Amino acid sequence: MRVIVTAGGTGGHIYPALAIVQKIREMEPDSEVLYIGTHNRMEKDIVPKSGIPYEPIEIYGLSTSIKLMPRNVKNVFLINKAYHKCLKIMKEFRPDVVIGVGGYVTYPVIKAAHKSGVKTFIHEQNSIPGKANKVLLKYTDLVGVSFKDSVKYFSNSRVVVTGNPCSENALKTPKSDKCDYGLSRNKPGILIFNGSLGSEAMNKKMLEFLEDISDEVYEVLYITGKNYYRQFKNKKFSKNVKVVPYVDNLSGLMKDMDLIVSRAGASSVAEITALALPCILIPSPYVANNHQYYNAQSIVKANAGVMIEEKDLNKDTLKESIDKILKDQDYRKTMQKNLKALSIDNSATLIYNELKKLISK
Repeated sequence: MRVIVTAGGTGGHIYPALAIVQKIREMEPDSEVLYIGTHNRMEKDIVPKSGIPYEPIEIYGLSTSIKLMPRNVKNVFLINKAYHKCLKIMKEFRPDVVIGVGGYVTYPVIKAAHKSGVKTFIHEQNSIPGKANKVLLKYTDLVGVSFKDSVKYFSNSRVVVTGNPCSENALKTPKSDKCDYGLSRNKPGILIFNGSLGSEAMNKKMLEFLEDISDEVYEVLYITGKNYYRQFKNKKFSKNVKVVPYVDNLSGLMKDMDLIVSRAGASSVAEITALALPCILIPSPYVANNHQYYNAQSIVKANAGVMIEEKDLNKDTLKESIDKILKDQDYRKTMQKNLKALSIDNSATLIYNELKKLISK
């Protein structure tokens, strides 16, 4: 299989894209894969480290800010330039299928693939579709969605519910030992993280919570994000609190924890669901279409987790939710059962099978 993959901007787009590539290579080791991403965002560093050939294009997201209008004007020309570069890539690489997994970088790639007569597939990780995927529908042969609730947004397209491919990866990831991070086997472990980029707003609220922990019956491992660790490293916390800037094998570590507190990004929700881990979700209010809120709602509606909106988050509301989950074994078991019912454990495999069918048509 010859495949072009495009996704960018955040880990929520990039890691599902890499999970799809991993599955394709697993099923067809001789496959040729090319990744097209931005020249200046996360994917330019992450993707080459995965051994995937990378082609950068210069493109920026359009903004409604008056201050950024000059950049918008420039970006119109850059989008057109990127589109023509992608047309050339299609001609030279001759892909069997082009896969878009979110982010504005996908627009010129999918459009060029459609113009070149190449089959196209886009994947939507969130409950509410992103702008790029909405615009790209007219150029797309098949849409994969993570949540059943998303199907209605693609009513005039061919849609399959595939789940998020990060879920399958999470299940395969080797388990990490929480003791390697200074936690013990004698107390429940709570893992708190804020998404791939970290969050300044969350760090401020979490600092108050961490400083208030003393002789609790649980331990907390808090991941600040690399850019925010300096705000925490010199703080004096109780022995029940450990703080680190980053964890390489996050899903592996999740397997050795009793409770997860996190943002409600699509990949995080997919991993939590696949691993059936009791969770407290704190959706970011700063994302497009407030999609993290709706991601979290899908979990809450199924009685599979708790949501605390950021505006309501403080040390007391968080402690109250933690205590409720850890002290009520039946409640915790119900959460785990309902999470398993929501999970699509073979998402990457489903996507691979749909791609094969799409190519054969």
